Amino acid sequence: MTITIVLADDHGVVRAGLRLLLESQPDFKVVGEAADGHDALRAVAQLSPHIAVIDIAMPGLNGIEVARQIHSEHSATQVIILSMYANPEHIYRALRAGARGYVLKEAAGDELIEAIRTVQAGRRHLSAKIIDEFIDDYIDQRLLMEIEDPVERLSSREREVLQLVVEGNSTAEIAERLFLSPKTVDTYRSRLMQKLGITDLPQLVLFALRNGIISSD
Repeated sequence: MTITIVLADDHGVVRAGLRLLLESQPDFKVVGEAADGHDALRAVAQLSPHIAVIDIAMPGLNGIEVARQIHSEHSATQVIILSMYANPEHIYRALRAGARGYVLKEAAGDELIEAIRTVQAGRRHLSAKIIDEFIDDYIDQRLLMEIEDPVERLSSREREVLQLVVEGNSTAEIAERLFLSPKTVDTYRSRLMQKLGITDLPQLVLFALRNGIISSD
């Protein structure tokens, strides 16, 4: 099967290079080109290609808006964004707009060929550098969440005492289990409740349920 492609980039030299690259593949055919976002939409509407390779920085209508309208009005055409931007915000917006692939211009060439084949097969394709950016961003977000997580305000011993308290153990039972004095257990209990801004046992139990420390079973 021949995979039909529309190329959209405002630089004619870039389009010519991409056409030459893609048509080196025996099953690829570039059926149309566009120099701005509106022309890209018209080309897709008229030609119904399998794939539209869209530059993100398009005059008139940017690539993300083009992707959104293609996804909404011409869903048989799959969009691959070609971009110099690797930041998560651009990638997130492009994927939300319906793009199935996101390839960095610096990594074009063989990777664009791979992206077209991957997307045509029904899967997503992201440049390797983009995947690394996403993973780094995810880790940063998780670290931020952990900093903001009230459970993380507690020391490991305080979390241990918290769980034993909400499970219904008495001070004496906790002291025996943890090899601590009852007075030390009471100190831990008082300190953890102060850190959490909780004043009584029912609130503490509710907090533990909401934060997965104990289950409602």
